[in-house]
Amino acid sequence: MSEYDVEHPHGMHVVHDGPRQAPPLLLIHGSGASGASWSPVVPALAAHHHVIRVDLPGCGQSPSALSYDVPVQAGRVAAVLDDLGLRPVTAVGHSSGGYVATALAEQRPDLVRSLALISTGPGTDALLPQPVLLRVLLAPPFGPLLWSTRSDAMIRRGISVTCARPVEVPDDLVADLRGTTYRAMRTVLRRNTAYIAERRVPERLTALDVPVLVIFGAADRRWEPSSAHQYDAVPNARVELLPGVGHIPMLEAPETTSKLLLGFTATAADTLPVIPQA
Repeated sequence: MSEYDVEHPHGMHVVHDGPRQAPPLLLIHGSGASGASWSPVVPALAAHHHVIRVDLPGCGQSPSALSYDVPVQAGRVAAVLDDLGLRPVTAVGHSSGGYVATALAEQRPDLVRSLALISTGPGTDALLPQPVLLRVLLAPPFGPLLWSTRSDAMIRRGISVTCARPVEVPDDLVADLRGTTYRAMRTVLRRNTAYIAERRVPERLTALDVPVLVIFGAADRRWEPSSAHQYDAVPNARVELLPGVGHIPMLEAPETTSKLLLGFTATAADTLPVIPQA
């Protein structure tokens, strides 16, 4: 039913799941995370799609890079898709991964069939005060010291504080987060903020002619949940609010998230998803 393969093109760790002949589905993680953040939803998605997970430079198992600007990151992803000969794809981004997915569609509309944004804040004004643990980890004077001495338990806690319900954090995600440096994380966060400060995401999407699915936790602890409705102004956009779910629906509600994504890809393609024969 599925295949598993790993590549390292263009300085990125790339993991393939599912049959290569199935419709392509690109998954882009959020700030400082990795492709492992998608692990709970991959089995369901890979039953219908060729799933491509990337670790953006400086995150997970990908080495650091000279630039973490969102358009530059999108260009690197485009180069990977070009090498694979995949077009068009459904690009799915979690949190700031939604910015990279949006920038990819802006730069290369030939590569993107549709966009799904999960917990992607629409603009800087929607950002909530961050949990205390994250503020301490990500800012001087204690951040640099604590970051280098984080235990697995602290990493799991840092992930869990953004969730609204108990979650099981995948071991490979914890291992990947350990490899992300403090400097890379801080720089990525600044570049992401610069991208949405320059132009809000709903405005960017309005200029694109692609179907859009927005999934937001109704109890998101990083972004104001009601800000999800700013995407209502985007033509061809559908907004789904998940009750009792926080910032990471893939971990908190994997079954619901998978069903929404599969329903969207089927509708966006105007065809039923390809279901490989056993």
